[in-house]
Amino acid sequence: MSQATDQEALGRRGFVLGTAAAAAGAALAGPLAGTAHAAAFGWSDDGTHYVVDTGANLVFKVRKSNGDLASLVYRGTEYQGYGGMNSHIESGLGSSTVTIRQSGSTILVSVTYGTLRHYYAARSGENNIYLWTNKADTSVSATRFILRVKAGLFLNDAPDSYTYAPTTIEASDVFRKSDGQTRSKHFSKLRVIDYDYVGWSANGVGLWVVRSNHEKASGGPFYRSLLRHQSADGGGLYEILYYGQNQTEEQRFGLQGPYVIAFTDGGAPSASLFPGTLTTPWADSLGIAGYVGSGGRGRVAGVGITGRNTSYPYTVGLANSAAQYWGSARSSDGYFTITGVLPGTYTLTVYKSELAVYTTSVTVTAGGTTTLNTIAIPSSNDPSNASAIWRINDWNGTPSGFKNADLMTYAHPSDVRAAAWTGNVVIGSGTETSAFPCYLWKDVNSGLLVYFRLTAAQAAAAHTLRIGVTTAYANGRPQVVVNDRWTSAIPSPPTQPNTRSLTNGSYRGNNYTFTYSVPASAWRTDTSQYNVLRINVVSGSGSTAYLSAGTAIDAIDLLA
Repeated sequence: MSQATDQEALGRRGFVLGTAAAAAGAALAGPLAGTAHAAAFGWSDDGTHYVVDTGANLVFKVRKSNGDLASLVYRGTEYQGYGGMNSHIESGLGSSTVTIRQSGSTILVSVTYGTLRHYYAARSGENNIYLWTNKADTSVSATRFILRVKAGLFLNDAPDSYTYAPTTIEASDVFRKSDGQTRSKHFSKLRVIDYDYVGWSANGVGLWVVRSNHEKASGGPFYRSLLRHQSADGGGLYEILYYGQNQTEEQRFGLQGPYVIAFTDGGAPSASLFPGTLTTPWADSLGIAGYVGSGGRGRVAGVGITGRNTSYPYTVGLANSAAQYWGSARSSDGYFTITGVLPGTYTLTVYKSELAVYTTSVTVTAGGTTTLNTIAIPSSNDPSNASAIWRINDWNGTPSGFKNADLMTYAHPSDVRAAAWTGNVVIGSGTETSAFPCYLWKDVNSGLLVYFRLTAAQAAAAHTLRIGVTTAYANGRPQVVVNDRWTSAIPSPPTQPNTRSLTNGSYRGNNYTFTYSVPASAWRTDTSQYNVLRINVVSGSGSTAYLSAGTAIDAIDLLA
């Protein structure tokens, strides 16, 4: 078989990032699916591991010395491990106290490592492992669980794999194939709000990690992070709760979970395991540190939102230093509900797509519902409502619609599929947005030109120019020049993540609007001539090429 044919065959073996919609019709793949018992439900001690048999088709081992998940056998096949490494929190916790106990139809393995607590739970007759992680402080650097999967079981050639990408082009985690396409574990395409589970399906077996509700995670509903990776050496599935890459918030501490390792007969995991759906009353009495059952949580409900642009989805988020939550507003009237909220006072934010257009404060009590009257978004809160002489793209908090914008969520800027990052834009051409690159870099396409005409009345007045950005790398920010007659001051850099973003699949940072007061003296008075706006990227940091200082664009307009 040729290499190309072999790659195609591997690609057909199944590569799935899951949403709730994809799980429709997958009832047979639910938490109690495949209950042919290999042995009785229970646990044993082999001297090195606690061995748990779920009484279905799953047997797993937890290492007694450090809490690693050291074996994961489903229907007699070992799935865990590659490169001699186990599955675990971070890169392994080191010497830990590990205990086990059975409570009726539940077995709980508890891991204590300093101030960190980690738990594995099994339920009789289920092919699932429920996990909780309680991180109390920064003594553990980040918060992730990685499920390491043996090589050869789920090979594929998707964006977040690098099986056939031998050339490293950035750091040690971005690769180029011989055909010019790029691969990286960072290229997941998805925001947290977009998926419920991640995993693979091949040969009648589905292996999934169903994410938690991320109440103790950081970054909000639109955060992008690596979800899995795949190579010839093996694969990894992740639950990322705090990751240093492209972070916009401080860490949150406390118990997070459950997230679920789920095996199926090849279908999607049951929707009953999804965040927002999963309930665990059986865990209420297990003594999990930091656990708060449904009775200790509250709910926020809004009767509607007015002032929306119905061309966009709206999301309502709740956040404070201890927790975060979100829910979608109904497209017809803006009704929303957010359940399972820990008691406390939160900042409520309404997002038009990913752009914050309204904030207020709400207080949630245990067992109660905080009901909000109709939220009216002031017209001035949405920058799209301002009268403009011209506008490139619409304000929505994302680069969507700009050149290469969609590709950049799953490819490197150097990818062969990317259109040229250079090229100027003419207002009135009909291609203003599609011709404008989603990202600008100091060393790649700084100095991009925008051509536009003004009427005599417009040219006789000063105007405000606005450039909205979604993130920046190395403090890259726009300085503008108009007709070589007027140059703006160099703006101060807004607060943005201090790690890579534009090259690893994420434009998500902190939305910010730069405003420039352009005097009338800058304009051309001959209405037949084009005015020329030059947008330069300025910064004293960054390196070269796509790692030079850069920024992602949301919208640009010249106000009337």
